[in-house]
Amino acid sequence: MKTILLIEDNEAIRENTAEILELTGYTVETAENGKLGVEKALARKPDLVICDIMMPVLDGYGVLHIFNKNPQLSGVPFIFLTAKTERNDLRKGMELGADDYLTKPFDESELLSAIEGRLNRFAHLKPDYDLVHEGLDQFMDDARRVGNLQSLSADRKVHAVRKKQYIYSEGDEATRLYFLKSGRVKAVRINTDGKELIMEIYTPGDFFGYLPLLDGRRYTESAITMEDSELHYIPMEDFQQLLLANQEVSQHFIQLLAGRVAEREEKLVGMAYNSLRRRVADTVLRLHNQHNGEIIQLSRDDLAAIVGTATESLIRTLSEFRQDGLIEVIAPAGIRVLQPEKLRRANW
Repeated sequence: MKTILLIEDNEAIRENTAEILELTGYTVETAENGKLGVEKALARKPDLVICDIMMPVLDGYGVLHIFNKNPQLSGVPFIFLTAKTERNDLRKGMELGADDYLTKPFDESELLSAIEGRLNRFAHLKPDYDLVHEGLDQFMDDARRVGNLQSLSADRKVHAVRKKQYIYSEGDEATRLYFLKSGRVKAVRINTDGKELIMEIYTPGDFFGYLPLLDGRRYTESAITMEDSELHYIPMEDFQQLLLANQEVSQHFIQLLAGRVAEREEKLVGMAYNSLRRRVADTVLRLHNQHNGEIIQLSRDDLAAIVGTATESLIRTLSEFRQDGLIEVIAPAGIRVLQPEKLRRANW
């Protein structure tokens, strides 16, 4: 149930409006002046604010200014109530970031329509943006608009990075979020013996490098291009502002960023407890799904680094799968899965 904070100094308007909202199914908090309204908002963050402009103690403009400056309240949908219709008053409210206006007196349908429109604005943010084909620009534009993030400025320039180049190294300070438009990037860790373990392979449409931005630590792995790639950079300040601005915006962005966390955890558990054949099978199946059933093009060294085994052991296991008719090996480094279900069900 959505909570609406109603800030109105006129007792009759305040009580009548609150009754309408409660009958509609909203939870309503009321305040008779701006100062009390801000205090109530800080105690319990509302889903939407309806606020009169002309009030004692603190007027509506002052309330909205405080909301915009407070990270806890920034981005909450804000509707002004006003008996004044002068153009300069409307412009001032819009410049401060107001979402809508209702001119008193207003009828019930106007009120409920305005509220529904503001609460539904986050439907513009969806988890299925086609990020590779211009969906990143669409997402960032929608996020800027619905979150009142006027300064959000993703670097729309495409940065070309050649094959085998480091994007960042383990121990580097995190300064930006990365989005892969084309190519492939591997996230690797190097042990004390110099052996490489591939933690993740990023493909077009993936964000990466975000975990250190969330917890404030340095990179614990390196990111290296596996082929010529194209990247977008999103500055750390913009990323943090986007997450802090509004709960709904944050939730949608995190859904985009965290899609592979469970997969990584499952992989690490498998490396600890599964047999080599099971680990190789699981890795090949995961890559098979990522490539939509097409040929997997990956060097044997890289594939061994994903599995966490020696290249010789990997080649021997792949040869056994080929002899069993589970996969087809295509020169020079291709693999086609022939019987994914049998490979998945095999108990090794």
